[in-house]
Amino acid sequence: MKTHCMREFSGVIVAQQQLDTALPAGTDPREYARLLHRVHEATFSGGVPPARPRPVIADSWERVRRLGIDPDRRAPAPVLRKEEIEQRRNTSPLLELLPMLRSSLVSVAEDAGHVMLITDEKGRILWREGPSSVRRIGDGLGLVEGAAWEESVAGTNGIGTALVVDRPLQVYSAEHYLRGLHPLTCSCAPIHDPRDGKLVGAIDLSGAAVTAHPSTLGLVNATAQLAESQLRCVHHAHLERLRVVAAPLLAKLREKALVVDENGWTAAVAHMDPVRRVLLPKRPEAGNIWLPVLGECRMEPLPGGWLLRPIDTEPAPATHVVLDLTHPSEPSLSVTSQSGEWTRRLTSRHAELLFLLSCNREGRSAAQLAADLFGDQDREVTVRAEMSRLRRHLGGVVQSRPYRFNEKLLVSVRGPEDAAALLPGSCAPAIRRLRGDLAGQRLPG
Repeated sequence: MKTHCMREFSGVIVAQQQLDTALPAGTDPREYARLLHRVHEATFSGGVPPARPRPVIADSWERVRRLGIDPDRRAPAPVLRKEEIEQRRNTSPLLELLPMLRSSLVSVAEDAGHVMLITDEKGRILWREGPSSVRRIGDGLGLVEGAAWEESVAGTNGIGTALVVDRPLQVYSAEHYLRGLHPLTCSCAPIHDPRDGKLVGAIDLSGAAVTAHPSTLGLVNATAQLAESQLRCVHHAHLERLRVVAAPLLAKLREKALVVDENGWTAAVAHMDPVRRVLLPKRPEAGNIWLPVLGECRMEPLPGGWLLRPIDTEPAPATHVVLDLTHPSEPSLSVTSQSGEWTRRLTSRHAELLFLLSCNREGRSAAQLAADLFGDQDREVTVRAEMSRLRRHLGGVVQSRPYRFNEKLLVSVRGPEDAAALLPGSCAPAIRRLRGDLAGQRLPG
């Protein structure tokens, strides 16, 4: 499957694969590195580059440049003390996955002359493993435990930029913003908690640019998916334990009820159709509360979850929605009505769609949205499928024919201080145009 992100190499336009691999298959790494060096030098000296960088790299360079980071700045130094590193390790969801991550990547790292890095959700390196000779080289480049590799600190790099765009990414040689990192190639994939989609960290293979291989990113991404699968198994085991605890209680009830875990995932139901997940408040408390889909409910605490008893009342219509795009990896939509407020975490695609609708309150057809997202009006079926999933969770918030926010709603958008950093992982033509038009401004809301 291909996206519509394009890049140019030696005058040839090459379609990007779903994984953002830096090296085209069959390319000479040294030749490509020399081209990238010329692109980097021309871009930051005001000249005309011989080729365009990949969109994901060009967008990152622009974000970093606007932060005022000097391309000649040194690589990041350790920022965490040993005690802080230990504390973060002990509380990281990735701690229990270390044996699997090591068995999947350390031998590959050793054979390729790379190091394996495991970071927290902010890009701070918590674990580092690999050949001692490569680790010594990494010491001089800041690839050490405790170092911060956020894009806002280290510029464009495999770890920080992958976390910003929230997808697997390979950054090769002079695609790095800092010149001191040009000897490196980095292949990184974020890892998410399957319960709520939040970032919990990332895994990365980094080494000399001359040893880069297009398949490295695929391996790193497969390992990240395996990590998420193991986290999902842990979650299913928790739901099963909760189901066993709740079974005697539900057997005594004659009214509708369901048992959910602390993230709202359903473990068991009684006298009602099952609901896969219920959106709970950020800090739920016992008592009466309004919830999406269920309406008014009575919440009662259980060990590891909640008992919900729906009360048959007509839910009040929504009055205000807030699309929060402040944090690139955590877009969300908050809906307020007289009955209460709830927040839904969004996928990247749904965040794109809702932002486009917020900018076009009169509405957009499926063909128009297809052109906005893909530059291709014929991809209406894809848009309709996404909008169907979105509307299924948002009730009367989003309407169809054309797709639009309910005209009775007050719609607000929260975004980064500089709109140039808006939805940084998006390659949608309309989003890229809006980023350029709004650069230097706050989003209207």
